[in-house]
Amino acid sequence: MSQLRPRGDRVRQPTTTVELFFDLVYVFAVTQLSHVILDDPTVGGVARAAFLLAIVWWAWISTTWMVNWFDPHAPAVRAVLIGVMLASLLMAAALPGAFAGDATLFAGCYVALQVGRNAAAAGLLRRGRRCATCSNGSSWSVVSGALWLAGAVVDADQRLALWAPALALDLGAPAAGYWLPGRGRATTDDYDIEGEHFGERCQGFVIIALGESIVVTGASAAIAGLTATVVLSLVAALLESAALWWLYVGATGERCRPALPARADPGRLARDAYTYLHVPIVAGIIAVAVGDDLLIGDPGRALSGIGPAMVFGGPALYVAGVALFRARLAGLRLVQHHQGATP
Repeated sequence: MSQLRPRGDRVRQPTTTVELFFDLVYVFAVTQLSHVILDDPTVGGVARAAFLLAIVWWAWISTTWMVNWFDPHAPAVRAVLIGVMLASLLMAAALPGAFAGDATLFAGCYVALQVGRNAAAAGLLRRGRRCATCSNGSSWSVVSGALWLAGAVVDADQRLALWAPALALDLGAPAAGYWLPGRGRATTDDYDIEGEHFGERCQGFVIIALGESIVVTGASAAIAGLTATVVLSLVAALLESAALWWLYVGATGERCRPALPARADPGRLARDAYTYLHVPIVAGIIAVAVGDDLLIGDPGRALSGIGPAMVFGGPALYVAGVALFRARLAGLRLVQHHQGATP
């Protein structure tokens, strides 16, 4: 049985049930990120949550790249997904203590899922351009993994000095083409993505984040007591979530998604528009959820500290992310490419 998804002009690759099952872990992860801020509503708490969000997103989007190539109906691919799901669950459980007592569990699970998934992908391919990309990616994840693990065992005040360059290596690897000495770098032409599936998966993650914001605000309303003010605030929060959903899925996502497979270099577009430019979109949703929770939890109290930044900055960050995403898929040159490159 072939491990790869079939390709062709008339072949459609819808999201499978095992991929939706995998996403359930990340509902929990996004909820954990919201509570990192709510448990420490300071600038430092927001900064830690932003750092952890980048890691959570990278674990998910890297797996999405793999499943865009491989057929989830193949038993070996499903086994890899379940393994990544387990590591992701343990990583998500450790998020609140990642900079404290759960650092080893958090870093160990993240490294295991990154290195293990990349190695499994290279083993399943065995040959070809995509195999070289996965093999090079495994080497990058091993190097960054050493920094993650080293950072987990040092004192907490020294941890970021190792984890920051580790995250930079992870995020920078696709932009660098997974370059290795003597092996060169991969080009985005090597990625051979199925654009409709990729866009659908990322839309699904945005809906996960929006769903988490509804869960957080609903739980806060139940705890605060369903007074008239709280009910009105809950209605306003739902309408806000609906507006965010419509801006992305209704007004942008559905029109932009078909543009991905139609472009000359869909791999580059997927890397730019989905892999990188979705981070501010998800961050904005989490900030909105935190702001709504602070408002609903005590609607009669004036916001202070980071509260106004969450309430006003969250929607602004989300709108900016959607605008950048839409502009990139529309073909605007948001980054400078070498002369003669396709956009």
